[in-house]
Amino acid sequence: MKIESATLQLIELPLKFRFETSFGVQTKRTILVLTLRGEGKEGYGESVMEMLPLYREETTPGAEYLLKDVLLPRVLGKTFNNPQELGQVIAPFRGNRMAKAVLEMAFWDLWARSLNVSLSHLIGGVRKEVTVGVSLGIQPTVDDTVRAVEKHVMQGYRRIKLKIKPGWDLNIVKDTRAEFPDITLTVDANSAYSMADVRTFQKLDEYQLDYIEQPLPYEDLHDHAKLQKLIQTPLCLDESILSAEDTRKALENHAGRVINLKPARVGGVSESLKIHTVSQSFGIPLWMGGMLEAGVGRAFNIHISSLPGFTKPGDTSSASRYWETDIINEPLEAVDGLMPVPTGPGIGVTLNQDFLNTITLRKHEVRA
Repeated sequence: MKIESATLQLIELPLKFRFETSFGVQTKRTILVLTLRGEGKEGYGESVMEMLPLYREETTPGAEYLLKDVLLPRVLGKTFNNPQELGQVIAPFRGNRMAKAVLEMAFWDLWARSLNVSLSHLIGGVRKEVTVGVSLGIQPTVDDTVRAVEKHVMQGYRRIKLKIKPGWDLNIVKDTRAEFPDITLTVDANSAYSMADVRTFQKLDEYQLDYIEQPLPYEDLHDHAKLQKLIQTPLCLDESILSAEDTRKALENHAGRVINLKPARVGGVSESLKIHTVSQSFGIPLWMGGMLEAGVGRAFNIHISSLPGFTKPGDTSSASRYWETDIINEPLEAVDGLMPVPTGPGIGVTLNQDFLNTITLRKHEVRA
């Protein structure tokens, strides 16, 4: 498969609502959209990093430079038999997994389209639809939280996740559980706590949470293992997991009992498949995380979560929750907590180029 040319677009896509987590508030997403072309086909990739290094170290401006001036020039005009060959070309550059994922995932899409098969089929997916939950940001009041939960329970979502931070945790969990005693409920701390907060997590044990996601700093698997021994609720690792090696070490050290996989966080599809294998070997459940992806990233996440190891509802909820208009033509909508896996070659979606042009801040045409 020869990569002949590429278009990199920086877009600004407004969210339909204010989304607050422990590390800040988002009202829009600034996204890099990559189109790779070769042999009459197109493949798409989408970035997930933010303008500031709040989730992990990477930023959108840094990724834009790295893709345009470093990574794309090394692959354009070259032929690759599979995505792993392309991965070897960009592997010498340290870190920057989310930037590399934009390119790696776009090539997976292009390659699958050249073979005329869906990404799900190509990687061994076993489901035609995947179970999905919803992630609710920090609301203005506890009552607002409970009402937001009610709305999404009525829409059929199979799991409710509440964002928490110090001082905004036990109160919302207590009231939500009292109102909805039977729902699958989780919380996500986005690394906002420390071992000084052990009592808070021990109190959360009372509310039958399915798991507590990333309570401690992302680089600290040691303390996650200590915390897991002190509480009954399973810990779920998110920011801490960047590779299959991270997964193995975390599970060997009992730092968590659930893995949140975000393909773009770990460098793309190939590393996701390795993490899936490692997690299955430990008997540890996976679920598909979300980074407020637009249509391209969401489609990738849906395809990958069709793999057999994804046994918990993921964050691939309906695109219409987030965007008035998506960047793709095909609707990605869940019905009663089930999201259909897009059909057709590759990731099964096409760019809404007319709309993209209206929200593009910069556009780079890159050739061999």
